[in-house]
Amino acid sequence: MEPDRYGGMVICSPTACLGENNNMKIIRFLDDSRNERLGAGYRDGSAELLDGGLFDGPVPTGRRAVVDALLAPVAPANIFCIGLNYREHARETGAGLPRHPVVFMKPTTAVAGPGGAIPLPKCCTRGPEVDFEAELAVVIGRTAKDVAEEHALDYVLGYTAANDISARKWQKHAGGGQWVRGKGFDGFCPLGPALVTADEIPDPQALGIRTLLNGRVMQESSTADMIFPVARLISFLSQDTTLLPGTLILTGTPPGVGFARKPPLFLADGDQIAIEIEGIGQLKNFVITR
Repeated sequence: MEPDRYGGMVICSPTACLGENNNMKIIRFLDDSRNERLGAGYRDGSAELLDGGLFDGPVPTGRRAVVDALLAPVAPANIFCIGLNYREHARETGAGLPRHPVVFMKPTTAVAGPGGAIPLPKCCTRGPEVDFEAELAVVIGRTAKDVAEEHALDYVLGYTAANDISARKWQKHAGGGQWVRGKGFDGFCPLGPALVTADEIPDPQALGIRTLLNGRVMQESSTADMIFPVARLISFLSQDTTLLPGTLILTGTPPGVGFARKPPLFLADGDQIAIEIEGIGQLKNFVITR
């Protein structure tokens, strides 16, 4: 096992993380010389190399390279997150439906790749109560500011899966009423397994989404249940605010999270947590004690 660039441990093979039927997915990976690459058409432990940067219209080269380890498909410029954006999740928490998107941010140092570790924070001395949240993540492809909702999807490069890991005691009681601390620890933003370009997902409001904890389904819903759809979120966030290429937007989580269960269910050392989104694939990570 070797550390990935975000400090986690790569403990599942790229094949297991990515799955099959991936010909239209872009991956970031380390080749067998530990060089960072972009690729597509991943299969049998290799991918076709793409020439150019992720935001420059990378083109296939016809050459393949060994995939030694998958990385998060994007290194975000900023990470915006939306809370309480699924109707049924708002109901399970006892909260009313918000009138405006509930916005918070994660530090970019929270990013982990497919197969990377989710460390339980040591500073949570009374028990971390670390929870999972399956989320569709939007990757902005070009600079966006004051974007009208009807044009918002034109600024999307693609989509990936995210897990908005949350230390609930820090989120609720130790952050001065703010969520950033409880959701910003290292490894608390797994992304992947690939970036699916926007043309492959013409309607981001029609995707199945679910979470499996040690193989057991915890969350299962559809992005159709979002209160604020992707286009509205982009428009809202871009008002008087520049969204740079590489800006990541986590769009909220469906019902079934651990803290809302009776009794509550939180992540523990050795757990395997997987996020699955229709058309994107499975993002799998493992929980460890620091």
